[in-house]
Amino acid sequence: MSESNPFATQRPRNKRLLQNHDTLAQWIQHILNLLVVGVTLCAFAYWRDGEIGQQYRTMLAFAILLMTITYHIMGVFRRFDRLEGAIQHLARAWGVVIIILAWTAFLTRTSEEYSRQVIVYWVLTAFIGQALLLTITYNWFKLYRRKYQQRIPAVILGTGNLALHLAKSIKKNIWLNDTIVGVVRHKDETSEWNAPEIPLLGDNQDLRTIIKKYGIRRIYVALPLPLTYQVKNVHDQMFDENLDLVWAPDIFEFQLLNHSVREVAGIPLLNLNETPLMAGGPAFVKLLMDKVISLALIILLSPLLLVIALAVKLSSPGPIIFKQQRDGWDGKKFNVYKFRSMYIHEEKEIVEQAKKDDRRITPVGRFIRRTSLDELPQLFNALEGSMSLVGPRPHAVSHNVYYSDKVKAYLARHRIKPGITGLAQISGYRGETENIEDMRKRVEYDLEYISNWSPMLDLKILFLTPIRLISKRGNAY
Repeated sequence: MSESNPFATQRPRNKRLLQNHDTLAQWIQHILNLLVVGVTLCAFAYWRDGEIGQQYRTMLAFAILLMTITYHIMGVFRRFDRLEGAIQHLARAWGVVIIILAWTAFLTRTSEEYSRQVIVYWVLTAFIGQALLLTITYNWFKLYRRKYQQRIPAVILGTGNLALHLAKSIKKNIWLNDTIVGVVRHKDETSEWNAPEIPLLGDNQDLRTIIKKYGIRRIYVALPLPLTYQVKNVHDQMFDENLDLVWAPDIFEFQLLNHSVREVAGIPLLNLNETPLMAGGPAFVKLLMDKVISLALIILLSPLLLVIALAVKLSSPGPIIFKQQRDGWDGKKFNVYKFRSMYIHEEKEIVEQAKKDDRRITPVGRFIRRTSLDELPQLFNALEGSMSLVGPRPHAVSHNVYYSDKVKAYLARHRIKPGITGLAQISGYRGETENIEDMRKRVEYDLEYISNWSPMLDLKILFLTPIRLISKRGNAY
């Protein structure tokens, strides 16, 4: 008869599993930021008008509310390893606040009530003040934690790659109170410990002795994936000890794509592979950018589009626009639009990529392919929603079939909308892929883009695309 598990039946948890560990220091930082913003606005308003008008008091109240919400959502007061990263995050969040304030003033038709001089001085001075304040508090807290805050003696159970990465990360993270005394090997592990600066204290059978000897207050369980079943045994053995037990799942054994953590009813859910375009904020932001920018570019470039269309028509018989079926987001088929750059010819079963001195290409086609002007009709793809301005380039369907079993995770490129340009293209992998390794590198960049997508990354790629075209990086023929 099996022994009953005393932990099997537990009462429902009322608290959220994923808690916000906001510290007193973070709240102090936020309050000081609000004071800087408030004092600078009042000072400039009084300097110009001799009083603080009702319009400025109303704007200040709204700005404080926006800052509290926006700074929290964007993680301004997260514990960054580098001060530069913290200031960049602050700049983005402050920019969002100012944009919302400006739109609100425009929509309510109250923008004329404010002095442009006051607003410009306030926006710049308030940001500089917040950045200086962040620099001072960052360095002060850094010094305080190093010299005065009591450290928590901790060990890591595990000697694999995950344990090594965790040990080094905790050791160099100034914001964690832990001091890693050493690591403990599980008796079933086969990996060797290769970090002499962090001592190997013994194996898991000696764990209680190690806890008493070194006064351990926290254990990080970082066992490799095949030993995950041992986590419960460790938990049961250590439950009555007066220490914290933290489990670090070995998710890095998987090929991750845009991974994250969330919860449902107190159950932790690890998203190992997820499109960044789930319904909600991210999808709406990317859709809005695609619609607005593509429409603006179509209007702005309409004379050029007409000139290219006329040149294509006069260069050889055939349609102006070339349409070809491609695989889109999550494998949905769509027709990609291009200016026709080749003579009319019979397509092979497997679409042949254009090569240098390809006889199928017309003289006009050679120029527009070299400069990527043949891709401009894809602005209409972006406008209609079948493509995005930025994303993995859509390959021919036959190419997808060919490479899907030759390049690992090749089809994972379709977890986001295909784009007119992408991270791979600005990184030198544009045009013909001469061998499997070229395609493998292109896929790596595509997956990196999906995992790290943000509106700022899209804007960066859009900005760098014409620069890369001028420098002629890639193999476009």
